[in-house]
Amino acid sequence: MEGEILLWIQEHVRSAAITPAVEWITHLGDTAFIWILMAAVFFVFPRTRETGLRVIAALLGSLAVNNLILKNLVARVRPYEVIEGLELLIERQPDWSFPSGHSAASFAAATVIWLSHRRTGWPAVVLAGLIALSRLYVGVHYPTDVMFGALSGIIIGVIVCRVWDRMAGKENERDVRRTDRE
Repeated sequence: MEGEILLWIQEHVRSAAITPAVEWITHLGDTAFIWILMAAVFFVFPRTRETGLRVIAALLGSLAVNNLILKNLVARVRPYEVIEGLELLIERQPDWSFPSGHSAASFAAATVIWLSHRRTGWPAVVLAGLIALSRLYVGVHYPTDVMFGALSGIIIGVIVCRVWDRMAGKENERDVRRTDRE
């Protein structure tokens, strides 16, 4: 079924007019480049510095969970290696297919940005969605790879924000108690 979806995308969605743009979008997610760049921009300004740190924490969490643990545990072969007739539009990928690391990292970072800054969060979520869908278009992931990657990224982003907020709350409580004693 998933192979049929990828072949349908190849047959009915791919076009010479949009392929260069989709390839460019998919490469924005390589090594989480665009998300690291965004984190750096957030980090430059004192008011958003914490968001930059949260994005980096979410990216590291996604790397550990998805790329280092799950990919090697599941060891799913890439679709272009097994689906007859599926044409790969970008270079062969060096790791396993499940889950999509691009989708996971993108949604982890976008979730943190969205939870921290709704106005800039929406474009980040849209970009994460485009990067995730691009992975199907170029033929390097199955739909379930992308869906699970996106879901795990959202969960990791939420966890990072909740843990961060809880830790920040405890620090604020300690500061208040210390001030009360002085």
